Amino acid sequence: QIQLVESGGGLVQAGGSLRLSCLASGLPFSRSTMGWFRQAPGKEREFVAAITWNDKTTYYADFVKGRFTISRDDAKNTVYLQMNDLRPEDTAVYYCAAYSASSLIVISARSYNFWGQGTQVTISS
Repeated sequence: QIQLVESGGGLVQAGGSLRLSCLASGLPFSRSTMGWFRQAPGKEREFVAAITWNDKTTYYADFVKGRFTISRDDAKNTVYLQMNDLRPEDTAVYYCAAYSASSLIVISARSYNFWGQGTQVTISS
């Protein structure tokens, strides 16, 4: 059974930091591209960051560049999202996602076939 389990969400003040973790099981993690997406109330799910499995290339949405960092530890089957300088507009449910195929669009949610249940991130002003 394939599972992605996010943790690390919570409530912080603007300017603060959080580190999200996503523990994967049941899939070939070391050969999977991993991504983070988020969905705020009343909005569509949007791409946040991704990291490929082969050369560890990272991708970021423009609105998080310079503030968020995605990383992975293949030995622990875990992907992380370090979030700094958080803003109220970062409030959302954050989802971890994975896919193992090649030649897909990394920033598109449709490329990912495995998803976690999400973790709530709330930033107060």
